[in-house]
Amino acid sequence: MERALLFERASRRGLRKLALVVGAVLVAVALIGSAARPIAAGAARDADQQVMGAGKTIIEGGTGAPSYVPVTTVLAFHANGQQGDFECLALAPMSGSGAPESGSFEVNAMYVTGPITSVTVMGRTAVLQGTAVVTGLGAGPHQPFTFTVNAGGPGTTATLVVSGMTFHEILLEGQVTIH
Repeated sequence: MERALLFERASRRGLRKLALVVGAVLVAVALIGSAARPIAAGAARDADQQVMGAGKTIIEGGTGAPSYVPVTTVLAFHANGQQGDFECLALAPMSGSGAPESGSFEVNAMYVTGPITSVTVMGRTAVLQGTAVVTGLGAGPHQPFTFTVNAGGPGTTATLVVSGMTFHEILLEGQVTIH
């Protein structure tokens, strides 16, 4: 009888140990699973980066030397993942209308329009690349472009490289969102 009682106690201890081990394994699996989910979700977000913005900018230095005619742009863009669209219309004062002193921006100096085919996000900066149709300055079809933009509102900076030219822009109105 004593043997049976000892055997029963040993069995209970074994079951308790087994239950503790199984419980510990389940807790470990739950912890690992909960830690892995945000990593996987983050990886999905990297493939689905969203960049969007619209507004009015001024080109630093305008047309540059020797005349320094001011140039404003109206731009809009959006990209989700690795595709989207880019629009940028550069306007300058009409020559002969008071030239650089004119505040009336009516002349289509350049228009860049095309699909975005690549998006790279580094913190609060996005680099958008694609191929555009360009009219006016630097005109031509299938012109590769790179648009680097920072998140934010007025005062935010951007740089457009297209048709062998580089334009440094400052956002006057509008908003750029990157996530």
